[in-house]
Amino acid sequence: MRKAVISLLLVSAVITGCDSAEHPPAQAGPPSPGEARQLTDAEQLRIADAQQRLIGACMRRQGFEFWEAARLSLEESRTLGYVLDDVAWARTYGYGSRLQVKDAAARAANPNLAYRKRLPEQRRQAYDEALDGGVDVPVMTVEVPGGGSVRKQMGGCVAESEKKLYGDPREWFRAEKTAGHLRALYVPRVLADERFSAAQNAWSRCMKRSGYDYKDPGASRQSAVAQSDRAAEPEVFEAERKLAVADATCAKDTDLRSIGEERESHYVAQLRDRYGEALDTYLRLQHQALDRAKRIVGPRA
Repeated sequence: MRKAVISLLLVSAVITGCDSAEHPPAQAGPPSPGEARQLTDAEQLRIADAQQRLIGACMRRQGFEFWEAARLSLEESRTLGYVLDDVAWARTYGYGSRLQVKDAAARAANPNLAYRKRLPEQRRQAYDEALDGGVDVPVMTVEVPGGGSVRKQMGGCVAESEKKLYGDPREWFRAEKTAGHLRALYVPRVLADERFSAAQNAWSRCMKRSGYDYKDPGASRQSAVAQSDRAAEPEVFEAERKLAVADATCAKDTDLRSIGEERESHYVAQLRDRYGEALDTYLRLQHQALDRAKRIVGPRA
């Protein structure tokens, strides 16, 4: 259990091939003057890299060694979302199964895990306390949209890094989890929306003309995921790549992404009366973190 926590903290997680369950919503319409825009993948990665740099500096000040997480390239690190419409990317990476394997290998080879394991018991406990406050650190709990709650330890170098980037770690945690979990409220509405359903049906017809019978992009991608453990086999990856190219081509031809983003913005806007403050705080703190990250690390290549 502890190793899993440490692993998550020490490695900059990059999700390729599918969207995070907590991925925040798109901007509800074009930003008005002075309103914050959504950060790009490149900008969010720069914040993550800056946090690694800050955690490392903090840990070394406390007498421990620390290695920053191995990084995928900017192109390899992109998030696909529900709709993949970048044909060139699909032609190179398919749905990203080999990138997931590459990232998993980097996680397993993280030198911080081996370093912590070599430490004597007392030093290992001190290491954990330095990193995230240890087992006795205060835990923050946030109720999230859709029901339930999430918890997080609030201590150590991780909390210090968040404070330097976002200001108040508690304010950031509340805003991030609230914004991310809005998916539980708006995604079902998007999927049931008539305009989006019509575009998705057009995508399905396009796929049939290409020789594939899938009702939606999720089903198409899931069929590739089912074979992802064999992605190293050339014929398996080639089949994934061809499927992803057909998927992306049909998505582009049917404007599935733009229609989906417009309908998402529409339904997110309906939630602003209740969650607008959290969404605004989330974007404000992200931009603040980006400004600070730019003074710490350069952009990922």
